Amino acid sequence: MNLTPEQKQTVTAWVTAGDNLSTVQKKLLDQFQITMTYRDVRFLVDDLDLALKDRAPKVDTSDVSKTTPVRPAAPAERSAAPGAEGDEDEIAGDNFPEDEGVPAAPPAGIGQVTVEVDRLIRPGAMVSGNVTFSDGVSGKWALDQSGRLMLDTGQPNYKPSAADVQVFQRELSVQLQRQGF
Repeated sequence: MNLTPEQKQTVTAWVTAGDNLSTVQKKLLDQFQITMTYRDVRFLVDDLDLALKDRAPKVDTSDVSKTTPVRPAAPAERSAAPGAEGDEDEIAGDNFPEDEGVPAAPPAGIGQVTVEVDRLIRPGAMVSGNVTFSDGVSGKWALDQSGRLMLDTGQPNYKPSAADVQVFQRELSVQLQRQGF
């Protein structure tokens, strides 16, 4: 659909002001009685050489990955892995000062966290798998295309302990490295 130069200027002003594609789509309909699909609005914005502004993402407090990011395993764990000799060169820059004082494994007497990676990836995920926490609660995890970690234990309001989360993240990192991620 062709827009007049005045309409193009108005669309440019909307996008410059920070409106997203769906807002522009609604405004085109409301103000100009122009019906466009979301894709057509995307093409229009591209044709006008406009850049959409990214608004700050909303934080999902139920997403455990927001509290502590998934990081590679500690150097001590890597050197204990078979065939890990000589990996020191690859991990020289991987220092996480916030990990100081955090045990590399759960204390004696506490059950272990086990992490498995699915052979068949769940729909909508880049990688997925299963986890069993030290308290025996099992769940399914997935990483989406944006790198967000999702966890579903099937129990409302279940939150693993902070120690379990740290062990889960480390074990997940090890498993993903073995898979080539």
